[in-house]
Amino acid sequence: MSNDDLVNRRELLARAAGAAAAAWTARSAAAAPAPAAPAPAAPGPWQIGCYTRPWADEDWRTAFDAIAEAGYKHVGLMTTKAPSRLILSAASTVEDARTVAEEARKRGMAIPSAWCGDIPVGKSLEAGIEALRKNIDNCSAAGVRNLLMGGTGKPELQEPYYKAIKECCDYAAAKGIGISVKPHGGLNATGAQCRKAVEQVGHKNFRLWYDPGNIMFYSDGALDPATDAAAVADLVVGMCVKDYLPPKNVNVTPGTGKVDFAAVLSRLKAGGFTSGALVVECLAPGDRAHTLQEARKARLFLEELTAATA
Repeated sequence: MSNDDLVNRRELLARAAGAAAAAWTARSAAAAPAPAAPAPAAPGPWQIGCYTRPWADEDWRTAFDAIAEAGYKHVGLMTTKAPSRLILSAASTVEDARTVAEEARKRGMAIPSAWCGDIPVGKSLEAGIEALRKNIDNCSAAGVRNLLMGGTGKPELQEPYYKAIKECCDYAAAKGIGISVKPHGGLNATGAQCRKAVEQVGHKNFRLWYDPGNIMFYSDGALDPATDAAAVADLVVGMCVKDYLPPKNVNVTPGTGKVDFAAVLSRLKAGGFTSGALVVECLAPGDRAHTLQEARKARLFLEELTAATA
């Protein structure tokens, strides 16, 4: 065998060995388990969201788009461009509600709260109960966690209004939905008045959705919500995050008005509100671009607030 033949033979053997090694490496890599994906971050105790109210003159899907674009993972149902001015009401169908659920899901958002308007107890107690049950059914179909009520400013309707709620508390609980009242003027303008309403119903599934901006609005700025909150801290399950500027303005981006949100949240946490939904209700008005900017600003404010008070 010549020297050239020996060299060629050695090269062939080396190439074969290299190919075998490469094949073994590829088989080993294929057999090895893929690196584990990093575990998702544990969810925090607060669900920071935004209601559709700042986009009340547009279709609710436009509001959903903007709220998702602003970085929120939770959307609250409130006013919209529609004959009823509401996304869901007793006149809505279950199919309507399912559409709302699907539109929120497509944008990666959950729905912690829905305002569905008044109930007609002025017509009759039975009519009020029927409307409230329809709202509960729609909230269930839409995946809403809490039905927000505004109370009544008419003394003659106080008893039937809260009796209708009492009659529906078990019905709502069976569907996994809480019912709450917010400070909203009239006979429930303060925390103390809201406590009386909650105690009048006397059911654990009826609680308070706090609104510090309304506390100031209906008292013309005289009542500090950080003080008022002490009367109801143990009843609060969520918050309409609303600010206030004198003389009578709540169309204010949270964190830019007179409400001391750090003091309010601290007082509520001391009473037991240590987790739940914080849903922005109002923003400083403007065009679409401005509203989107203010929505982002409000989200960042709440993220910083909750981190600082953790």
